[in-house]
Amino acid sequence: MESREQTIRDCLGSWVAKDAALLGDCFAFDAIYVESWGPAYRNLEQIMAWFTDWNKENHVLKWNIKQFLHVGDTCVCEWYFEYNCGGNIDGFNGVSLITFDDLGKIVLLKEFQSKTPNHYPYS
Repeated sequence: MESREQTIRDCLGSWVAKDAALLGDCFAFDAIYVESWGPAYRNLEQIMAWFTDWNKENHVLKWNIKQFLHVGDTCVCEWYFEYNCGGNIDGFNGVSLITFDDLGKIVLLKEFQSKTPNHYPYS
């Protein structure tokens, strides 16, 4: 479990550092990555191309992990994501469902988001 958690830390940290070097160690060649708002990437080559393209003009400011939950070959990771996209800073809470292969590499990563700040309509 600790090695999977470190793989996830390395993966998310690579975005903050704008360093794609660790992505090849994190993802299997045939991995699938689904962003929280819909786009999906079907292999490591596409994930790397997306990383390069996105980081040309955008910046991940924070990707803070809140907790991990492990079930079989899948890890659920709760996090907070903050970014600068075209000069607009925004952020949201999220959860990723992450499935690993027998070598400890990510084969499927699906993100889900929750807008922030939360509001309480019945307060």
